[in-house]
Amino acid sequence: MKMSAMDWIAYVLVVIGGLNWGLVGFFNYNLVDSITGGAGSMIGRVIYGIVGLATIYMIGMFMMKKDK
Repeated sequence: MKMSAMDWIAYVLVVIGGLNWGLVGFFNYNLVDSITGGAGSMIGRVIYGIVGLATIYMIGMFMMKKDK
């Protein structure tokens, strides 16, 4: 299975999002908020939005592969 550039970008973003949630869950430390200047910053919200879109993209990839 060959992954396109978009697949790789989505994969990396989903992994980053998962690692951030792991840090929040285990250590109560939000790396994205730390990097972008706190909860609710515009940059942080954009990052969360992009990670969310990547997750939707990955779900779609999974569903399409499952049908084959």
